[in-house]
Amino acid sequence: MRLLVKNAHVITPYEILRNYDLAVEKNKISRILPSGVLDERDFDEIIDAEGNHVSPGFIDIHTHANSGFDTMDGTFEAIDAMARFHIKNGVTGFLTTTMTDSTENLEKAIKNVASYISLQRGKPQTLDTSGSSPAEVLGLYLEGPYFAETKKGAQSPKYLKNPDIQELTKFIKLSEGSVKVVALAPELPGAMKAIRFLRSQGIIVSAGHTDAAFDTARQAFDFGVTQVTHVFNGMRGFTHREPGISGAALIDERVYCEMICDGIHLHPGAMKLVVKAKGKDKIILISDSMMAAGLSDGEYTLGGQKVIVKGKEARLSDGTLAGSTLTLNRAIYNMVHMVGVSLADAVRMATLNPARAIGIDKQKGSIEIGKDADLVIFDEDLNILKVIKSL
Repeated sequence: MRLLVKNAHVITPYEILRNYDLAVEKNKISRILPSGVLDERDFDEIIDAEGNHVSPGFIDIHTHANSGFDTMDGTFEAIDAMARFHIKNGVTGFLTTTMTDSTENLEKAIKNVASYISLQRGKPQTLDTSGSSPAEVLGLYLEGPYFAETKKGAQSPKYLKNPDIQELTKFIKLSEGSVKVVALAPELPGAMKAIRFLRSQGIIVSAGHTDAAFDTARQAFDFGVTQVTHVFNGMRGFTHREPGISGAALIDERVYCEMICDGIHLHPGAMKLVVKAKGKDKIILISDSMMAAGLSDGEYTLGGQKVIVKGKEARLSDGTLAGSTLTLNRAIYNMVHMVGVSLADAVRMATLNPARAIGIDKQKGSIEIGKDADLVIFDEDLNILKVIKSL
C-alpha cells in the first residue's frame, strides 16, 4: 500500500518541516518532501493533514492500566482494551507495566502479556489508517517487587522482597523474552548481582522506589542501571549534603530520567530542573497511568489497593499518590505549556528517547526514511486527529 500524508508540519528529530508531504510504502516511511512535489496519482490513499502536525507515534514505556483495565488483571481483554485506549491517544507502542504483587499474580500477568504479544506478531503485516487497530505491546516493564519499604509509594508492602536471580530467570522465561525493563532498588541485598544478571540478558534496569544514597546510586550506574523510575517520586530526595539517587541521576549522562509531567507528581519548577540537567535527550515522558485514565473520578484499585481519584489525582486512602490518569499527548502539551520546552523536544521525549532507551530506535521513534510508519496527526492543543500504525 502506498500512502501519502500531505499538507503537514512534519516533526523530525532535527526540525519541524512546515508544509511538507510524507510518503509511505510497504509500511515504511519512504519520502519526505515539500508539499506539491509528489504526484498524488502514485498513491493508493491520501490523507490531508490540513496544516496540522505529524509526529512519530508516541511510545509509553511505563503504563499500568487505563479505561478500567489493568495489566495485573491477567486477561487478554484487559491488554486489548488498554491497547485500544492508547491508540486513541496517539500511543502506537507501549510496555505493559506490572505492580508488586504475589508471585502467582505476577506470573499470570507475565504469561498473559507474552501471549498477547505472540498473537500481535503473528498477524500479517499491513498499514492501518483507520485507528481501529490496537497499539503494539512492545514488551513488559516489571515494576517490583524488589523495592525499599520506606519508598514503596503505592506498591503493596505485603509482597516486597530482595532481588532474586532465580525468580527473575523464571519471569524472563515465562515472558518468552518480552521483559524489556526491570525496576528495582539498588541498595537492597543482592541488587548489584541482579543488575549484572539482567544486563547480561539484554534487559534495561531502572532504579525505582529506592532510598539509595548518592554513592550507592553511582555504583548502581557503574553496574549497569541506565534509567530511574519516575524521577523524584519513590526515591530519596535531594539535599545539599546528600544528593541521593535523584541527584546522582541528574548529573550522570548515562542515565535516562522517566518523568510524569502532570503537574501533580512534579512541580513545574522541578520539571524545569530536570530539563536543565538532562537536556532533550535523556528525559522519557511516561504516563504511569492506572485504570482511571480515560474515566471519571471515583474509586478504583491499583496493585490490590483501593485508590480514590478526585480532580484527576489518584491517591491511596492515606494520601499517597497511586499512579496517574495522564495520557502522553497531555504530557507533551504540559511540557510545552508548563515547562516551556519546544514542541519538537517534547515530542522527542515521548518518541525517540523511549525508543532509544529500550533499543528499538532503528525501527521506531522518529520520522526518518526507512523507519516504521507509526504516525500521529495532532492539532496545536495536542488533540489527536489521526493515527497511522504499521502492523
